[in-house]
Amino acid sequence: MPAGCLSPRMLGSSGMEVSALSLGSWRTFERLPAETGVAIMRTAREEGINFFDDARYNDETGTAPIPTGYSEVLFGELFRGAGVRRDEVVVANKLWWEFWPEQSAAAELDASLQRMGFGHVDLIYANPPPAGLAVADLVAATGALVTSGKARAWGLVNWPAGLAGEAVRAAAGLGITPPCAVQLPYSLVQRSWVEDPAMTEALTAANAGVIASFCLAGGILTGKYRSGPAAGRAAGALGEARFAPAVGAADELAGLAARLGTTAAALALAFPLTNPAVTSVLFGATSAGQLQANCAAVSLRDSLNQDDLAHLRRIGLTG
Repeated sequence: MPAGCLSPRMLGSSGMEVSALSLGSWRTFERLPAETGVAIMRTAREEGINFFDDARYNDETGTAPIPTGYSEVLFGELFRGAGVRRDEVVVANKLWWEFWPEQSAAAELDASLQRMGFGHVDLIYANPPPAGLAVADLVAATGALVTSGKARAWGLVNWPAGLAGEAVRAAAGLGITPPCAVQLPYSLVQRSWVEDPAMTEALTAANAGVIASFCLAGGILTGKYRSGPAAGRAAGALGEARFAPAVGAADELAGLAARLGTTAAALALAFPLTNPAVTSVLFGATSAGQLQANCAAVSLRDSLNQDDLAHLRRIGLTG
């Protein structure tokens, strides 16, 4: 098994080791033939990826047999179809609190596990609390999932720095093991969530690692939109102000990639790996070939000289 993607590193204080790259499933597998999804998962394991991220979300295709969570059903089916050994990988899922307080944290996770066909998840992320749910109560409810054995560890997803610090302090006050990971958007054009000094303080206090997400800015940093419209998340929305930094960075990133003989996608995924706070970089793939190409990010990060690293880090900076 190639060591590049595996590059085992500890997931905070969880005692689990995860690969430098992790495979996500957000808005992906329901749009692909089943055999393609199986090939993607199988190739991920062959490349050394042992960290898989799943989540419940509402059907967008109009063809799913259930309105929400079919993503989890598919994840489980493809996971087993690919022959992935459950005891060899780390599987994450998320609590959205969408139906709280009628649905407790335990009930939400139980429903996800039933759809996935799993007995437990290794990492359960908690979304920020909805109105009416105190941070300390959220931490207690999420920590109880670890105590129950339904999850091995817990983390935070998309929490602003100040609130993340509050969750870490609440865990300490309650005698609960702190979150081992915080999943945050982190890319050449979106750095503030991770690089905020208050987030650094929270991560240090918890001994938690960052799981970097949205590293390709919805695919814009891969360069696939440079020559005109293309299928993808940002199709039809490139003129929106929120995408302007990524559109502006795509050309320079493509130029650096051409000079280095690599792809813009691999460079964009290598960027978060240059930050020692990042434990793993999360990405999705629509083909086995795309997954293999993206795995070049790990060896690329290690091969860049100081001038190339400095150039990469300048791309997308503003001000």
